[in-house]
Amino acid sequence: MKYYFKVLANYVNFKGRARRSEYWYFALFHIIILFILEVLASMFMADIIYNIYSLGTLLPLIAVAARRMHDVGKSGWYMLIPIYSLVLACTEGEAGENMYGPNPKGE
Repeated sequence: MKYYFKVLANYVNFKGRARRSEYWYFALFHIIILFILEVLASMFMADIIYNIYSLGTLLPLIAVAARRMHDVGKSGWYMLIPIYSLVLACTEGEAGENMYGPNPKGE
């Protein structure tokens, strides 16, 4: 859960690198929250909460994806390539410092 809040705190930070755990834990909690909000919205016909949350987390989602691409040494624009971006998101980041910043693992 700490990674979820870490991503929300860095919601406009497109520079630097994001570890795999930061990216995937954010994605996991994001999907869980979306599912809960979808169930609540269908029960109470309150789609507005779901829509507000979706729009509110769109920028952090894009930012963490760009930082994840940076961790493997690619431009953030690689997140737009469907299958390849999934492969990159699952790939271990480059050891040491790369052109996008120091290794977030501290190695």
